[in-house]
Amino acid sequence: MQTQPSMLGRWLARKLRSAVGDVPIRFVLWDGTETSVPGIAPVATVRIKRQSGVAKFLVDPELWFGDGYTQGWIEVEGDLVSTLTTLYQPLGVQPFTRRASGLLAEWITWKQRNSPDGSRRNIHHHYDLNADFFRLWLDSQLVYTGAYFPSPDSSLEDAQVAKMDHVCRKVLLHSGERVVEAGSGWGALALHMARRYGAIVRAFNISHEQVTYARARARREGLDGQVEFIEDDYRNISGKFDVFVSVGMLEHVGRSQYSDLAGVIHRCLDQDGRGLLHFIGRNCSRPLSSWIRKRIFPGAHVPTLREAMEIFEAWDFSVLDAENLRQHYARTLTDWLSRYEDSIERVTGMFGPEFARMWRLYIAGSAAAFRAGSLQLFQITFACSANNALPWTRDHIYLADRAPRRGSPWKAAMP
Repeated sequence: MQTQPSMLGRWLARKLRSAVGDVPIRFVLWDGTETSVPGIAPVATVRIKRQSGVAKFLVDPELWFGDGYTQGWIEVEGDLVSTLTTLYQPLGVQPFTRRASGLLAEWITWKQRNSPDGSRRNIHHHYDLNADFFRLWLDSQLVYTGAYFPSPDSSLEDAQVAKMDHVCRKVLLHSGERVVEAGSGWGALALHMARRYGAIVRAFNISHEQVTYARARARREGLDGQVEFIEDDYRNISGKFDVFVSVGMLEHVGRSQYSDLAGVIHRCLDQDGRGLLHFIGRNCSRPLSSWIRKRIFPGAHVPTLREAMEIFEAWDFSVLDAENLRQHYARTLTDWLSRYEDSIERVTGMFGPEFARMWRLYIAGSAAAFRAGSLQLFQITFACSANNALPWTRDHIYLADRAPRRGSPWKAAMP
């Protein structure tokens, strides 16, 4: 017996179409109601299999869609990344909905604020999942930040090594220099800086799982005398260093804490110090998806370049270079998603089907956001304002034959 379209179904279909516009997506609701754009072949079908949660759609469509997909009552027939890329545009909701959504965003931001204790809770939620899970779909060194693909046919493993070299070249790293890293992940970059460039590294991280893994790897590779992994908050960094590096941590600092981060960088860098921040950002300021902040990355904020400049302006740092690697992160996420899909049965066995769907949506949605240009990937290189011992060109960043050899100071390549 065929279900008859209901008044609620027809109303929601109109609201959905109004929200997403004339995108080539077909929606099919629980009562058989359909909506699509006449004369345009749909690229995918989104099936909404139950009517509960309609109120959540009114308040926050992203949270409604994310939870519905996770719980299995929203299904996507078609390529998930292409579908989400098509849907990634501002939702045309009513003023009350915008206000309700804004109030919800403010409440989530307050609840997940990145105080020292709050940061530990937020990081534990995401990064203290066991390394065996991330090993299923990251590269062999567990680098959980965007890679750098020197050529389209580069492997993910090679691209992550290239990203680490890219960072080291930008900060002019050479043997014997003291480096402090804020937010070290599973330790790949710190170990790379020590092994390949001869640096002495102190790496701060509040994820117990990651610090434990990184320390064990350093011991295995005989680098534990050169790299120290410290389980502590970046606000507690002390000592003097030649280089400050943070890759993929700024997103978890929170804008209200930027002055704290700026103060840390100022007090730990020598007068000729250099640094690099690598972070996900936006072209214009708006809150990160409430679903991402509630289910995946509590406390996260992705800044615009203008917002990030607050860190450098606070202590008169000179910005040397700003690069946008958005398409490199889109490619990284595509590779991660492919590996994740190959391991989906193992993920389901480890954490259950809802977790497996939630992380699939997170990875696919992130790939879609970078493809659509909703998210950017910025690398900003900076130095203390009085530092004149800097190259005159960017050749050292992009020309392989100008890359450093261990023990060779960068000043040899200067004019």
